[in-house]
Amino acid sequence: MRGSGGHPPFEKRLLALLRRQHGVVAKQQLRDLGLSDDAVDRRVWQGKLLRVERGVYAAGHDRLTDEGRWLAAVLGSGDGAVLSHRSAAGLWGLWRPGPLTEVTVPRDNRRDSRGRLTVHRSTQLPSADLTRKANIPCTRPARTLLDLAEVVDRRPLERAIDEAERLRLCSEGQLRAVVTRHPGRIGGARLAAVLDEHDVGSTATANDFEELFLSVCDQHSLPRPECQVRVLAYRVDFLWRDQRVVVETDGRASHTTRRAFESDHARDNELASAGWAVRRFTWLQLTQRPAWVAAKVEEALARLPETSIEKS
Repeated sequence: MRGSGGHPPFEKRLLALLRRQHGVVAKQQLRDLGLSDDAVDRRVWQGKLLRVERGVYAAGHDRLTDEGRWLAAVLGSGDGAVLSHRSAAGLWGLWRPGPLTEVTVPRDNRRDSRGRLTVHRSTQLPSADLTRKANIPCTRPARTLLDLAEVVDRRPLERAIDEAERLRLCSEGQLRAVVTRHPGRIGGARLAAVLDEHDVGSTATANDFEELFLSVCDQHSLPRPECQVRVLAYRVDFLWRDQRVVVETDGRASHTTRRAFESDHARDNELASAGWAVRRFTWLQLTQRPAWVAAKVEEALARLPETSIEKS
């Protein structure tokens, strides 16, 4: 059955909108669907609509996904608001989502940070920097990394850039272009420094465990290895190519089966037979004996590779 004028009934149109918008809807959108303010208030009183942000509601419950929470924050932050910084990085798969949501609004937008929402203001939000992903207005990957450079330390920024490279979300040229479009920004200087000094994509770690190993290397002045690269038929965690050294980091779940245990040892033997020195470290060793781990890696790096012996 259709409503007047041949349009679907209100409830059907509302349901379609909620499906597109991760279960959230703005008050103005309800008005556009034909619901009066009194009718909205009545649905709130009945529990059919739950307020999750200023002027934004969820239908029936407030157990929102990250996407629903992010879109609610954008809708509640007024005209021109977009998801940005760590939240946009989370949307693009460059950052692990946290409880806080970050949005950027035009300079003349007077919405303020509140609760778990951080509002950034910008005089420059050009269309070249903006898009929609999963129907959420957000910054494009290159602009997201520019913003991220202002709120995180260098290593997390490198990791996000490496992940963007792995996912093919933006190129180094696009990153340098966004720096040029926003002269004078602190994030621009930091992003440019990483691009000048860091081999993009070379340290894309698979998890926080591997990230911990890189921090041990940095703290003990060891040269940075390549990460997640192929040697023979295997993908290894860390590689020093010239020294022919491989390091694998073993999480608690690494040897939960006999097959996994046997496979790892067979792999190590194959690499060793080809002249690679393989070292394995556990989470306990990395967290409780980092200096010992660093010493063992330094010892392996100092050895003369067998291939060099053969050539001498």
